[in-house]
Amino acid sequence: MSDLEAPLRPKRKKIWVDYFVQFRWIIVIFVVLPISCTMYFLTWLGDVKSERKSYKQRQKEHDENVKKVVNRLKQRNPSKDGLVCTARKPWIAVGMRNVDYKRARHFEVDLSAFRNVLDIDKERMIARVEPLVNMGQITRVTVPMNLSLAVVAELDDLTVGGLINGYGIEGSSHIYGLFSDTVVAYEIVLADGRLVRATKDNEFADLFYAIPWSQGTLGLLVAAEIKLIPVKEYMKLTYKPVIGNLQELAQGYLDSFAPRDLDQDNPEKVPDFVETMIYNPTDAVCMTGRYVSKEEAKKKGNKINRQRFWFKPWFYQHAQTAIKKGEFVEYIPTRDYYHRHTRCLYWEGKLILPFGDQFWFRWTLGWLMPPKVSLLKATQGEAIRNYYHEMHVIQDMLVPLYKVGDALEWVHREMEVYPIWLCPHRIFKTPIKTMIYPEPGFEHERRQGDTEYAQMYTDIGVYYAPGPVLRGEEFDGSEAVRRLEKWMIENHGFQPQYAVSELNEKDFWRMFDASLYEDCRKKYGAVGTFMSVYYKCKKGKKTEKEVQEAEQAHLETADAEQD
Repeated sequence: MSDLEAPLRPKRKKIWVDYFVQFRWIIVIFVVLPISCTMYFLTWLGDVKSERKSYKQRQKEHDENVKKVVNRLKQRNPSKDGLVCTARKPWIAVGMRNVDYKRARHFEVDLSAFRNVLDIDKERMIARVEPLVNMGQITRVTVPMNLSLAVVAELDDLTVGGLINGYGIEGSSHIYGLFSDTVVAYEIVLADGRLVRATKDNEFADLFYAIPWSQGTLGLLVAAEIKLIPVKEYMKLTYKPVIGNLQELAQGYLDSFAPRDLDQDNPEKVPDFVETMIYNPTDAVCMTGRYVSKEEAKKKGNKINRQRFWFKPWFYQHAQTAIKKGEFVEYIPTRDYYHRHTRCLYWEGKLILPFGDQFWFRWTLGWLMPPKVSLLKATQGEAIRNYYHEMHVIQDMLVPLYKVGDALEWVHREMEVYPIWLCPHRIFKTPIKTMIYPEPGFEHERRQGDTEYAQMYTDIGVYYAPGPVLRGEEFDGSEAVRRLEKWMIENHGFQPQYAVSELNEKDFWRMFDASLYEDCRKKYGAVGTFMSVYYKCKKGKKTEKEVQEAEQAHLETADAEQD
């Protein structure tokens, strides 16, 4: 057996859950899609109502809502009330991990009113927004002004708060870094009820660098100031097929955006947007985009693809046509391009609705798409959720760019999941070491994609049912994730915390750096008020006592090691 050949596995006997999942599309079509469409419409109405309010009115409402949060925190009795968490229902979160910590005794703080775009400052090129503003909402406001957030996550439902406290990436991250790297200031309510504004150069600089990846365990985010960039009306997108083995596909991906002469900051050589989709072990399509004006896009002979229409082929399938017909170029309206993966949820829509990509469905019911991820979670139940954890992979691997080929070979050998999404991003050197950080000494290696101030990483998005599951073979999803996490730790990679993790606490802090995070938890009173990030992400049910005792033991161990 070759190194890349998948191991032979015995056939798995089907159980009732298999049949439920197979015919889940019935519930999706008749229940989830109609309710999702209604919710999207009501949300849109609320957003329009908010946009019509004056700046002063939005700011006044914001200040009043912040006061409610402050007063609520001050009402908490540490000896009687549980740990603080938001009042958001567990199933509403877009991530796949269980939100079991909310089943224990907890003290809820309602942040549901924080969903307004507070200000678009064209002079400072800053958008000031509340944490529940989502990507669809912000692009609807900014793109008509020929402005955009520097990093716009693809799915409409992803919120600013989730992308900051967790993880956010887009095809522009090879220039600007992760979503949190584009934030200029955070407005945070601390455990004691203080409202502070944290920037990289004020007295709360340590808090500023500690907030990303902290999952809201240092304080409650109530607003953020985020970098804006000028954009044009269209994206000129080039689709380039790459054929070869996985190492050759990886090199083709590198060459699509990282000059071999290391001139990484030259806009003439580096595109505005980058992504690659690998469809099987020998075929991939690299896509590179550049902003262009509507005048250029509408020149005679140019092909315009208005991707927003419900009847359009799903984007990943449309891109795949380049493998047969060769390289081609088209022009996509900028906002359509930002949300190109929303309607089909990348390619997860194919598992949810096996015929959802068919011509007849797209024309008749495609306008109902996509189903809200929160509703899919709400209708799946405990048994179905556990089934997906074992028989489905939704993971992102953040690995150094030069290790992409090795990572692809590992995923093929261990999981056999296709398509695979590749999206590059920078991890910057910072004055204070954060939870994620570049490899020590990377700036001296001068590898393709790196600069003196940032190491180029890649998100390897692994989302779908593994090959063994599709063939009806046995597959241990938990064990596969454990091996994936071990590989990432050994290769200085990182796992976004939205995913289901099998890490124990020791290995969690081998993957992430705890020093700044723990210092800020002590300094700003988060210990005993907010749950530790590990226990917030930990798989399985938790009790308040378990969390507090474990955190205290971890802190005592850390203090002893420092002494």
